[in-house]
Amino acid sequence: MLTVHHLNNSRSQRVLWLLEELAVPYEIKRYERNPETMLAPPELRAIHPLGKSPVIVDDGQTVAESGAIIEYLLQKYGAGRLAPAPGSQEWLSFRYWMHYAEGSAMPPLLLNLVALRIASAPVPFFVKPVTRKISQTLQTSFIDPQLKTHFDFINNELSKTGWFVGNAFSAADIQMSFPLEAANSRSADPAHTAIRDFLERIHARPAYRRALERGGEYIYA
Repeated sequence: MLTVHHLNNSRSQRVLWLLEELAVPYEIKRYERNPETMLAPPELRAIHPLGKSPVIVDDGQTVAESGAIIEYLLQKYGAGRLAPAPGSQEWLSFRYWMHYAEGSAMPPLLLNLVALRIASAPVPFFVKPVTRKISQTLQTSFIDPQLKTHFDFINNELSKTGWFVGNAFSAADIQMSFPLEAANSRSADPAHTAIRDFLERIHARPAYRRALERGGEYIYA
């Protein structure tokens, strides 16, 4: 039986969703974040040295990183579903979005989170103006422009067909869901109507709803 080592409010929700779309049987091993640090518990290091989720174990094979897991599951269980034909023009687009999600979309979102934590970190009162200034400068001079550039781009791409690859739902949409959900939960731009519509569509999918039922609380849905 395939096992998903599932951390609450994490990228592993995408793996559960894909498995539901493919109707692959699986079991879940649950882990909870530390409520103060929001880090994964140390028990995950027994599964993978980095101690992060998602991680799956399938027939004795351990696979980490959500993009690698999605590609592994498609190759083993997909039977041609949820991905374009290898070598096609749409395949190149598919590979692009599979890597873009974590390689380009997530870094400015993570920097945004870091800047917010710097601004709110408990420090002596005489240091507070300095930390706030650092955070504000980072936010306005780099993070906000990067977020606008990336999410304007994403919104424009989605406005063409409603999906990331061609005119049909694919695993690229699953991979791209997490950065869009994370961004939407923090500072959604009302002008990004294509992103909003995309999120409404994916959240209505039966497989997505089943994954939520099995995975438990997910604050980004």
